[in-house]
Amino acid sequence: MQHIDLSYQWVPPGQEATRNRNSPLRNPLMDLLQAVRHAGSIAGAAKGLDLSYRHVWGELKRWEQSLGQPLIVWEKGQAARLTGFADKLLWAERQAQARLAPQISALQAELEKTFAVAFDPSHQALGIYASHDDALVMLREEAAAQSLHLDLRFCGSVDAIRALNEGRCHVAGFHAPWQPDAHSLVARTYKPLLKPGQHKLIGFATRAQGLMVAPGNPLHLQSLADVHHAGVRYVNRSQGTGTRLLLDQSLQVLGLKASDLTGYAHEENSHSAVAACIAAGQADTGLGIASAAQVHGLDFVSLYPERYWLVCLSSALNSQPVRQLRSLLSDPAWQRRLQTMAGYTTTADAGQVQSLRSMLPWWQFKSERAPSRVSP
Repeated sequence: MQHIDLSYQWVPPGQEATRNRNSPLRNPLMDLLQAVRHAGSIAGAAKGLDLSYRHVWGELKRWEQSLGQPLIVWEKGQAARLTGFADKLLWAERQAQARLAPQISALQAELEKTFAVAFDPSHQALGIYASHDDALVMLREEAAAQSLHLDLRFCGSVDAIRALNEGRCHVAGFHAPWQPDAHSLVARTYKPLLKPGQHKLIGFATRAQGLMVAPGNPLHLQSLADVHHAGVRYVNRSQGTGTRLLLDQSLQVLGLKASDLTGYAHEENSHSAVAACIAAGQADTGLGIASAAQVHGLDFVSLYPERYWLVCLSSALNSQPVRQLRSLLSDPAWQRRLQTMAGYTTTADAGQVQSLRSMLPWWQFKSERAPSRVSP
């Protein structure tokens, strides 16, 4: 069976009339075959397509070699005509396009509408890689209504910051405990990735991480220490996520090992996926956020208050999309909407720019140099 790849192209303004409305999904080979059939010669097909004879002849030969079957009856002194195989190709395309024309036309219209935004100077786009967060999904909706389009891609907190540092996005989203210890696993993981002066924090929200459990909490789980008991099935987040970091750090504090948790190796890539796993009875508990638990009808045991930060490079602070994002985050209307989500609260510094040194303890170390003595 032949594999099909779809593509599209832009038609310059003023040339819309040349578009083949009877065949909205174009294919170069089908265009060549149709032109040869209509013109009765390679030269006529080339003229009709505004291409050189050499190009059309070469393309037909290339396609014959690629498909392993002849497309044109090449007889000297005779008009060029399609082989039976080429006729069947054109028939197959007509059949497929007749069946799919409404869907193709709808896709075409949607592409045109979406790309119209890219050509409109009043619209802005902002690439964000971020740890999975329900509030960011709602923020994307709010931003779109104000002509700011967030190209949001969820990944682990560590991967998000790396994407920012590698220039793959403009803003990254990560989360950390409300008062992280300067020597904790979280601090040791994030510190090499974030540089004072180079990176700036943007206040976003606070939220709670905790245990998502079945309705009524039948196993009476109240802390992570309860989870290591025999018979409790845990579902984990992927390596590199902030929630996985939080779990591993908490296990260290409790003096537990990963092997003490049944299901530590069972990984899911989002809070929602963890909640769905528990709701389906495939696990008893997992760390996650209250909003995901609520959506899936689970109970939630709040354990770890944390800050969710947005971070960008200092050089991007004055760009139009980042300024527009900061304005949206500080808008009271947005903050009221955020407060309706389970487990979230706004912060007084929402939308404000903060330095790493002022908000996180990881670089606040006293000088090891002994004080100098003044000679009497």
